[in-house]
Amino acid sequence: MKPLLSAIIALFILIPAYGQDTLRLTLAEVVDMARQGSIAAKQDITVRKTKYWEWRTHRSNYQPQLALEGTLPGFQKTFNPVTQPNGTIKFEPVHYNNSALNLSFSQGITATGGRIYGATQLQRFDDFDAKTKLYNAIPYTIGFSQPLFQFNQMKWDNRIAPIKYAESKQQFIADMEFVGVQASAYFFDLLLAQVNHQIATTNLENTRQIQRIADEKFELGKISRNEILQLQLEYLKAEKSAGTARRDMEIAAMNLRAYAGMQSAGRIQLELPPAVIGMTVQADRVLEEAYANNAQSLAYERRIREARRDVAKAKGENGLNAALNANLGYSNSAADLGKVYRDPQNQQLVELKFTIPVLDWGRQRSRTKTAEANLEFTQYAVEQDRQNFAQAVATQVTLYDMMKEQVKLSASADSIASEKYEIARQRYVLGNLSITDLSIAFAEKDQAKRDYILALRDFWGAYYELRYLSLYDFEQNKKISYDTFATN
Repeated sequence: MKPLLSAIIALFILIPAYGQDTLRLTLAEVVDMARQGSIAAKQDITVRKTKYWEWRTHRSNYQPQLALEGTLPGFQKTFNPVTQPNGTIKFEPVHYNNSALNLSFSQGITATGGRIYGATQLQRFDDFDAKTKLYNAIPYTIGFSQPLFQFNQMKWDNRIAPIKYAESKQQFIADMEFVGVQASAYFFDLLLAQVNHQIATTNLENTRQIQRIADEKFELGKISRNEILQLQLEYLKAEKSAGTARRDMEIAAMNLRAYAGMQSAGRIQLELPPAVIGMTVQADRVLEEAYANNAQSLAYERRIREARRDVAKAKGENGLNAALNANLGYSNSAADLGKVYRDPQNQQLVELKFTIPVLDWGRQRSRTKTAEANLEFTQYAVEQDRQNFAQAVATQVTLYDMMKEQVKLSASADSIASEKYEIARQRYVLGNLSITDLSIAFAEKDQAKRDYILALRDFWGAYYELRYLSLYDFEQNKKISYDTFATN
């Protein structure tokens, strides 16, 4: 049942593929396609847009706000309860319209956390039962409200929000580079599967040819029946390996299409990436660029600022709350609209409100000490994260240098193993090599080819990891940036 199911799945995979021309792709092309069309890249762009508009929202909080409020009309006809002098309730009919317009502005003061505001207001009251109307106007009023001895949310938001926004921009670049890391992994998954399929197909054909020669030798009595059986077994194994390799290749191709946004692509044939990259890296230089560009460096500073904000908040919310409110303006009331703005009366307001805790059983001190302890812990955690980050960068540089050498060694081993196998095959045809030695050379050739592809995978994986950590292109000697984000 399982082989049948696998065959059906393979059939449905191959139907759309073989109906189209083969698409030949390099590693760079696959990475670019993933950065442009993958779901992961689109998600990264969406997150970037979200962070941008969050930043715009934050900036708007520090700009003057202008608002128009009104009630037009404010008609009402009903019975309202009215308390009489003797304490009883009497329901009196009311029939009126109470309309109002209010134009106001306000502006926060970042340094102090206070707010200045101003307004102009006009109100009209119509009593339909008494057939009267009355206007009330505030030509202008200006005021000031200032919290005292309290936590200044505006000041701390203004300290933290810019670094959060800068962090989001660098994180977007890092996310796009991580798409490259993932695309590279899918690329080499398929490349290794294609190489395995090629090896298996070639081995199957070579085994078929050797078996044909062995059959002729067996008829001449030059080899034993046991050797023939061994070759038949090798052929069955090669045939099975070819089928498995084909299945793995189609699955890897499907995974690459799904990740890189190439669902409409037909057959994919990957080209072997170069074994050399024209760049040299040093741990100090990579670490310098990583600290300058990576979002983690900004995150370290943000975490410390947030912890300091929490300390300031704990100290500011100490139970001693006070607010100073002041207001100066003019107002007037008249039966005619024209008269309401003549000779308005001066109005003033100054008040100081406060709340002082008398006994809190050390609650405020405990909150402050907790916040201070969290700040100390955050500082230690950030320092540890810095060390871990530096270690990760140094390790990646070392790995990249090691992989360069491994690629060279694996390439040499692949060349030697291929030549050795060809010599062994010819010797077997001439009759001076056993089937066991041929099988050994056979396996060594296949393993050497796979080791070379795996070395290439590790080498290019280290390359894209270096880009991801440093956000710097050491080939072009410039910082990495993307222009795919739009704010409209």
